[in-house]
Amino acid sequence: MPKLHLPHMSPSSGWTILTRTHISVLKLFFLYAVPLSVLPPVMLYYAGVTYGGRLLPAMSSAQLQLIGAVFFLAELAMTFLVAYIVQRLTEWVVSKPDFEDAYKLAVVVPTPLWLASLFLAIPSFMLIVTAVAAALILSATLIYYTVPAFLKIEDKAQASMLFGLILAIGMAAWALMLYLTLLTWNYLVPIIAPL
Repeated sequence: MPKLHLPHMSPSSGWTILTRTHISVLKLFFLYAVPLSVLPPVMLYYAGVTYGGRLLPAMSSAQLQLIGAVFFLAELAMTFLVAYIVQRLTEWVVSKPDFEDAYKLAVVVPTPLWLASLFLAIPSFMLIVTAVAAALILSATLIYYTVPAFLKIEDKAQASMLFGLILAIGMAAWALMLYLTLLTWNYLVPIIAPL
């Protein structure tokens, strides 16, 4: 029976290409962050229109569009805010990284969360919760492996400390985006004509 030979990759080897490649912040923003940030609002709109009342509270198309727009803008703003905070935290721990490297980390890490929104196409609350939980775990894993690679930190203790700080910042940013969405849902959506 033939054996399958897979190339050996360490957890940090996959990031070598991305860390050595100089991609401008604007290019990362427009070609990576914006397209992936579109997924959650579009999928939320789709779920609201398709399964309205079963998966989400019944809302009009205009109400769903407003919630999606606020969430989309919050996502984009958070990529820059998180990158700025990561840069400042890293400067406090080691040395000042380039904003480009901090921004790479800020847009690569939420990728599983952006992709988890695709599960909104399936009207199963448990499946969606499971997908989001898995995405959170994958995002935490990405933080763990990208901190040393992107921020060029060789000391494991410093990398572990930054991992914890960045994980906390990321969770706070995610909570803030959800809070802004809920504020929109509570205060602005009732102004728009209901169904």
